[in-house]
Amino acid sequence: MYLEIVTPDQKVFEGEVISVTFPGTDGSFQVLNNHAPLLSTLKKGMIIYKDEKNEYDVMVDGGVVEVLNNKVVVLAEAIVEEE
Repeated sequence: MYLEIVTPDQKVFEGEVISVTFPGTDGSFQVLNNHAPLLSTLKKGMIIYKDEKNEYDVMVDGGVVEVLNNKVVVLAEAIVEEE
């Protein structure tokens, strides 16, 4: 599936992934290929996405995620720099 993570300032990631885990406001959840359509809000937390070889993470300060037809778009409020 195709994942795109953007903030008002930059495009953080764009590419093919096999899974994504989100910090939903009602609890964390994972999206895999062929997931049902979904629209959800995100709280501050870690988005973890995996491709065929590696696992990556990015800390966001909230936002929204839309899943539709194997395309996942994340509109994050901001990226939080890890200390």
